[in-house]
Amino acid sequence: MNEIALVFAAFFGATGIIFGAFGAHVLKKKLTNEQLQSFETGVKYQMYHALVLLVLGFQLELDSTLKNSIFLLLILGTVLFSFSIYGLVLSSANNKKLRFLGPMTPLGGLLLVLGWGLLMYLFVLAL
Repeated sequence: MNEIALVFAAFFGATGIIFGAFGAHVLKKKLTNEQLQSFETGVKYQMYHALVLLVLGFQLELDSTLKNSIFLLLILGTVLFSFSIYGLVLSSANNKKLRFLGPMTPLGGLLLVLGWGLLMYLFVLAL
């Protein structure tokens, strides 16, 4: 699972840079300030979790369901949170808002919180 986490870390990092540049240079002219801020929030959270997965992928020895769960929650949470924001913002800018993406953002956020909570629990167990 460490290798999968590292692959997603690299994917999130690379696409985060691409999406950030796309937002700053292309979408800046097409989106409202509010839409651009939402898009940037998705990019920030994606990049934060790319870095977390990178560090954890190198540091955590995966020998338990708990550690596997942390990786899965952070990966799925990032996909649901950030990519649903991208979809909502871009579809809204084209006046074809994909409403089914709306509930995915808070669900992704919840998965991220659970992943961080399990990581904290793992650290407490190590005390």
